[in-house]
Amino acid sequence: MTEVLFYHLERHPLEAVLPRLLERSLERGWRVVVQAASEERVEALDAHLWTYRDESFLPHGTSRDRDAGEHPIVLTAGEDNLNGASVRFLIEGAPIPADAARYERLVLLFDGGDEEAVSVARQRWREASAAGFEVTYWQQNEQGRWERKS
Repeated sequence: MTEVLFYHLERHPLEAVLPRLLERSLERGWRVVVQAASEERVEALDAHLWTYRDESFLPHGTSRDRDAGEHPIVLTAGEDNLNGASVRFLIEGAPIPADAARYERLVLLFDGGDEEAVSVARQRWREASAAGFEVTYWQQNEQGRWERKS
């Protein structure tokens, strides 16, 4: 059954949280697709993932790359799954894909300081629950660790 995790960003921006979650995904041997709301955001994330930390980078590509299927992480603005990922990150209100049931895990990241993003996340929660997926909500505590709230 597909697990849908909602990550409520309050203490750190997406650019700080996403790379760490992607690192953990790779440590677990998962292939990942990250779906953004626009091609411009894909380009910005592409640049960020190469430079977010001086001592490392995240191996990734974009859906525009000819060899996208070979990358463990693919960034896209569409619903494609070029690398056969079992985990899909949805950011900036990206919709739950039509083929959501084929993933082991969907991870929705949303900015708690943005009322529109919170409203969209609530709608996605209703959609995921209605589809019968296992839905969980995660929030950062004062130390910055993720805690399951529901």
